[in-house]
Amino acid sequence: MHDFHTHFIPEQVITWLKDNQQIVSAKWVDNKMTNNQFLTVNGKWGFELKPQFIDSVLYLQEQDAMCVSHSIVSPIPQLFLYDFSDEITSELSTVYNQSLATWTKSTPNRLSALGTVPLNNPKKAAEVLRDAMNIGLKGVIIGPGIGEQMLTDATFTPFFEEANRLHAILFIHPLLCEDPRLRRKMPNLIGVPWETTVCATDILLSGLIDKYPNVKIIFAHGGGFLPYQLGRLDKGYEQWTDVSRSLQLPPSTYAKRFWYDTVLLNEQSLHFLIETVGADRIVPGSDYPFDLSSWPPQGEFYQGVRSLLES
Repeated sequence: MHDFHTHFIPEQVITWLKDNQQIVSAKWVDNKMTNNQFLTVNGKWGFELKPQFIDSVLYLQEQDAMCVSHSIVSPIPQLFLYDFSDEITSELSTVYNQSLATWTKSTPNRLSALGTVPLNNPKKAAEVLRDAMNIGLKGVIIGPGIGEQMLTDATFTPFFEEANRLHAILFIHPLLCEDPRLRRKMPNLIGVPWETTVCATDILLSGLIDKYPNVKIIFAHGGGFLPYQLGRLDKGYEQWTDVSRSLQLPPSTYAKRFWYDTVLLNEQSLHFLIETVGADRIVPGSDYPFDLSSWPPQGEFYQGVRSLLES
């Protein structure tokens, strides 16, 4: 079984965070209930720093225990660092990517990895993407944009042009929603899939995937709420030129040109996704080792694995 959605923080990255603790406002807070620390960077989206995040031996042991034969490791979204200068983001991206490349090369049958890029400087992000793939990474994990700037903005053209040239995998992972109406863990419970929904719908309606057909986009958490509302998008396509202007086919057809992980935590939801986009567009994922992980991943989905890695 593959697992396309896992996260890890190499030792070199932890060292970088400690060396730059003041610059990025990194804080480690002890938690007596779990005996683990909570890590927060720049006062945002703190999380429990479980041993599985930083202990490579334990990570592989737990993969073995769940019969996961190959894991695709990604940086954690808390360390995208898009709200800092591109010099800082580029520096951590380089450290993160090189350390993941070294680890995966030591166990190539067990691990592959995606890198991270300074998306806050799209030209630099294109360079870092190229460097990451040159050292063996399969692509990169990115957020759904920068603030109110969506990925379809012309600002990101240099990055998408390079991703298209390289046939890169772009794993689009949401960041924590900051809508003030969301309380009681709602920013994570529904805000995270909502961010994916907005990003995925914007990309779909923009015609971006016709412009960059070689970019392999995978959406986290089953595509958020997008698959559930494709009927509404298709109806809008029929009624409004604002929706259909950039498209050659209905939105539901374009939805089958993305990939989706299985982190839905509900078997019926997963069956609906299979019926909607096809099993060849779905890859197993867990979001391990975050609290809301689907562990172990649901299903094998060999068709999806092959279509993503071989397309």
